[in-house]
Amino acid sequence: MLRNLLTSSSAALLLSLSGESFAQAPVQSGLPNAPDQTPAFDGQTRAPALEDDIDLSMKTIAKGLEHPWGLAFVDNDMALVTERAGRLRAVDLQAGTLSPPIEGLPEIDTRGQGGLFDVSLDPDFASNRRIYFSYAEPRGDGENGTSVARGVLSQDHSRLTDVEVIFRQTPAWDSTKHFGSALAWDDQGRLYVTLGERSLPEPRQLAQDLDTHLGKVVRIDADGSIPDDNPFADGHNAGTERDGLAEIWSYGHRNVQGAAWESNSGKLWTIEHGPKGGDELNVPQAGKNYGWPVITYGEDYSGAPIGDGLTAKEGMEQPIYYWDPVIAPGDMTFYRGERFPDWQDNLIIASLSPGGLVRLTLDGERVTGEQRLASSLGRVRDVAESADGALWVLTDSRDGALIRITPENE
Repeated sequence: MLRNLLTSSSAALLLSLSGESFAQAPVQSGLPNAPDQTPAFDGQTRAPALEDDIDLSMKTIAKGLEHPWGLAFVDNDMALVTERAGRLRAVDLQAGTLSPPIEGLPEIDTRGQGGLFDVSLDPDFASNRRIYFSYAEPRGDGENGTSVARGVLSQDHSRLTDVEVIFRQTPAWDSTKHFGSALAWDDQGRLYVTLGERSLPEPRQLAQDLDTHLGKVVRIDADGSIPDDNPFADGHNAGTERDGLAEIWSYGHRNVQGAAWESNSGKLWTIEHGPKGGDELNVPQAGKNYGWPVITYGEDYSGAPIGDGLTAKEGMEQPIYYWDPVIAPGDMTFYRGERFPDWQDNLIIASLSPGGLVRLTLDGERVTGEQRLASSLGRVRDVAESADGALWVLTDSRDGALIRITPENE
């Protein structure tokens, strides 16, 4: 075991055989929970630490938010923020004031990890003022499931009208854990919804069941209808000889709470919570199986292996990157602005534990470097970029805050 640890943690310190330079050591993140597991390919975990000593200015814009979850910018002066307690608020970004809870939301199950989750503007928001949000919907007899609804936001940001549910995760389950749920639009106006597998031993297995939405990424049109080119649009995936629900895009996921559309490549990226170790970064492909709970890195919270303790199996996809120990990812965004010029096209990830932000450099779909930032923020649930290139984060606590991040010296 010691030899394995030295191999994974110290090999990057060795002088390259070419004699050109010393390779950079990985980020100091502690010993892995499953030290006998080995990555499927070089660079799949513990990428070289990035050397960037930029000083950050972190300004609290609004506070007093109860476990805020999702953030969407209405314009340069106003944003919408969800609170897991079941409230949606408008935030004046100049004055830092919070609106009263916006009226018109449906009933929300706020037990455990449930509540109001992500919020996103319709691609045509400027003309239709429609917003979308995901939430834990009560379904009766203690059961619930992740649902997505849309509604029209009033001009004064006080209420939603014409609210309708456009997607319901099935089956409902008596669980208060692992709801997902992030919303991401592609360039054609189709909506991706990430869904958890409800955590408990029985529903966990349904991440592999294509007759359910548990542990899936689904793709729908703006009205909830099914895109014709979904992998199971006709109920069957010709590439795998398997039948499945028409909404399903990919499957075998655990609890995906982050998603971002990468416009340069035209692909969706997701990030999901692993067990004790095994957080995953994926680029989900249509109809593909991402393995949970048959394969995973890390281990169960008890220290026991998940299933047979496998990390790879034929027919199941590998994550492009994983963390052990975890970063407990929230949402993420690709940075496109000018305020941090060295961060162009980098992936910025919210971290709940150990907290702060994680920055990744990329070469196509391979991670080339990693940096931990803003650890003083503690639990960060969401990160987003505004039109002026600033980063904004939501801190996840009973007294959560909306914080604006820019370079210190600008």
